[in-house]
Amino acid sequence: MWGGDNSPACNLDGVQSFIENHPDLLDSVSLFLFGDSVSISEHLGEELCAKKYIQLIDCQEVIEYNDHPVKSFLQKTESSITKGFHYLKEGKINVFASAGNTGAMMVGATQAIGVVEGISRPVIASVLPRESGNDGIIMDVGINADCKPEMLDKFAVIGSIYAEYVYRIESPKVGLLNIGEEEEKGSILTKAAHKLLKENKRINFLGNIESRGILNEGADVIVCDGFTGNVILKQAESFYEIIERRGIKDEYFDRFNYENYGGTPVLGINSNVIIAHGISNAKAICNMIKLSHDVVESDITSKISEAMNSTLV
Repeated sequence: MWGGDNSPACNLDGVQSFIENHPDLLDSVSLFLFGDSVSISEHLGEELCAKKYIQLIDCQEVIEYNDHPVKSFLQKTESSITKGFHYLKEGKINVFASAGNTGAMMVGATQAIGVVEGISRPVIASVLPRESGNDGIIMDVGINADCKPEMLDKFAVIGSIYAEYVYRIESPKVGLLNIGEEEEKGSILTKAAHKLLKENKRINFLGNIESRGILNEGADVIVCDGFTGNVILKQAESFYEIIERRGIKDEYFDRFNYENYGGTPVLGINSNVIIAHGISNAKAICNMIKLSHDVVESDITSKISEAMNSTLV
């Protein structure tokens, strides 16, 4: 509860919003709140904190935004992030979600939890709202700035599983982000990746797709390196901010608001980890908790592990 720029108040308000907006889930979930237990109890009230679905885990240290990810994760053992990953590794919780230090979250995900066998690096995705009302996804959007062709090939498999079981897209279509649709176009990376994706029988590969086509119905999963994906993600955020400042109201562009999605799972690791935006407000935290529930229910981690194991046989 101490992660993010607006913690702890917005985080705790987000918890309360989740409880109010999803009463149907309260019989099947337990919310473990990591942070200063006294402050949490004062903010939420003793009556709410006494509910059977609330568990307070006292943490007296905070990994700050500018802390070194590895050092802080190892040294600040009483922080909410370090304790959260300890609980996740021990199986006391099914998913750990935070808007805190992204670097420390990735340290916990890769070192405390570990990467699925057959995957060299985990990946994170972002939603691509389509004008039709459907959603697509793009990956990677930031944690793998430099990629090898084999990594993009794995991203495509992971993204297809994520799109199918979390977004309920049947036989998701995969596109490789490139500067042209022709097979021979692109960089050394995209040319080599195209060859692997074309031969990959586990995915429904459409071929190259240009950036102007990522918001239409052409591909459900867009694959790219994290540098390119992050540029696209940040540009989409800037367009939304401009539209907001100019007072333009449009249902489609409202779907570019990060608050609606809550965060993104780290895909390709041995458990469920959700990373939320550092500027998350109460609405975003509420949706982060809902996403956490959906990811656990989809059993996405096991499905990715099974897919990777089948390719190793």
